[in-house]
Amino acid sequence: MTPEGLSGFRWQVPARLNMGVSVCDHWCDRDPARTAILEIDEDGRALEHSYRDLGRQAARLSHALMAMGGLEAGAPGPRIGVMLKQSVEAATAHVAAWRMGCVSLPLSTLFGPEALRHRLRDSGAAALITDAPSLDVLAQIVGDLPDLRLVLCKGLPEGAAERFPGLVLEDYDRALDGRPDAFDAADTGPDDPAVLIYTSGTTGNPKGALHGHRVLLGHLPGVEVSHNLLPQPGDRLWTPADWAWIGGLLDVLMPGLFHGVTVVACRFRKFTARAALDLMRDHAIRNAFLPPTALKLMRLEPDAERWGLQMRSVASGGEPLGAELLAWGRRVFGTTINEFYGQTECNMTVSACCALEEPMPGAMGRAAPGHHVAVIDRETGTVLPPLTEGEIAVLAPDPVMFLEYWNNPAATAAKFVDGPEGRWLLTGDRGMAHADGRLSFVGRDDDVISSAGYRIGPAEIEDCLLQHPAVHLAGVVGQPDPLRGHVVAAFVTLAQGHAPGPALAEDIAAHVRDRLAAYEYPRAVHFIDTMPMTTTGKIIRAELRRMASDIAVRAHAHA
Repeated sequence: MTPEGLSGFRWQVPARLNMGVSVCDHWCDRDPARTAILEIDEDGRALEHSYRDLGRQAARLSHALMAMGGLEAGAPGPRIGVMLKQSVEAATAHVAAWRMGCVSLPLSTLFGPEALRHRLRDSGAAALITDAPSLDVLAQIVGDLPDLRLVLCKGLPEGAAERFPGLVLEDYDRALDGRPDAFDAADTGPDDPAVLIYTSGTTGNPKGALHGHRVLLGHLPGVEVSHNLLPQPGDRLWTPADWAWIGGLLDVLMPGLFHGVTVVACRFRKFTARAALDLMRDHAIRNAFLPPTALKLMRLEPDAERWGLQMRSVASGGEPLGAELLAWGRRVFGTTINEFYGQTECNMTVSACCALEEPMPGAMGRAAPGHHVAVIDRETGTVLPPLTEGEIAVLAPDPVMFLEYWNNPAATAAKFVDGPEGRWLLTGDRGMAHADGRLSFVGRDDDVISSAGYRIGPAEIEDCLLQHPAVHLAGVVGQPDPLRGHVVAAFVTLAQGHAPGPALAEDIAAHVRDRLAAYEYPRAVHFIDTMPMTTTGKIIRAELRRMASDIAVRAHAHA
């Protein structure tokens, strides 16, 4: 995208569209030797995979799925689970599923049995592509998955089939061996189902957000803006985010493949700041999507500037970063971090772009080209005046918008409201618009704390807490209080070298009290060993609220 293209942007969604063809076949025809994925293995070796490699492997996999699992090509197709770490096999699985007209189901290798059971059973997945470590989790729940009939496993251990009676279980490489290198893609349209991504589960049971083949085109403007007008010569993309999350899959992997920008695949045994900084330096990564949790961990690395990174773009989304983290990013990366906004149902709709304008402190950017985003009254669907808090909403129709919640029409209907300007998708997030069109995030609708008549968002308090030298991670919620209704409660994990205690709790509270409004400081500071997080790196405030409620009940019982 160019600066000139921003002002005159118009959606051009073709009548026939297949996402697998869009991200692979174009480059297979135009420049087949071009590097699609640079895979870094656990020993640090770099393996290049061309578009020709990707296309051929995807064709073989499609043939294997049809022959071994009885999966039929053509939309709408069966659901195919993809439970793999960042790898060429993971990318191949999605491309193969989409070319077949099937629906890919991204699944994290970090899922435990309950999380995996819910997604596989709820989706009715017929096939699963996974790896050997994940078989242990699958074995615990396979009896509860009546629709699952085929599992292809990368590195299948000897004798593993005995643990899965009734399933066709085969080694991934053996299944593909000898299959044809070409496959005729299904004739799909933009609204035909392509990918089923389950929500993070920050509140309640995760719901399956079903997207059509148009979802990638819908992502592109926001991705391009957040990466300072991607693609540019020499660009190379990487994210530590799991490709099972919409942020890894559709903010990085698929836009990179679509644009012919090499995507680096690397999942660390354990994410560390040094490993990430080394990777970015050693493999000439110019563009990175770094979730807030990754940035916060990297910020703890002393003298990170010594890596000498000169990034062309760094993007982040999921929660507000705050002024301190943004200033650190400028020193370490040589560029301003562009904050963006979205959610599983309707992603990459707002973004900052430091290549076009200086970011506004506290604002997450503007509506990306092609998207109409506003702050509305959720009851009436009316757009609110600037600097008025309301619900962030996206005007339908929009190519990036989900088709529906899987098997949940009531939840789908509740996601929208009609207003004078049309039908709005409700994000469930509180925000406000500025006079110049930029938007600020206040907090999830259910995250806002009501205390003694004040409405308090957690983001600013969490940002302030992170500036305290003893604080590693912080989550802020309302704790029930008989006098104020709720008080601000901070749950904190401590940085190395600090021990919990009443004096430190008071110092942390005073740190906030001295910097923010008197009603915003945490009247309760709780030290915890581990912060409850989703697999996408978001704090599960619902769990913190439960903990705060339990603490309040115990305090009342002993009063």
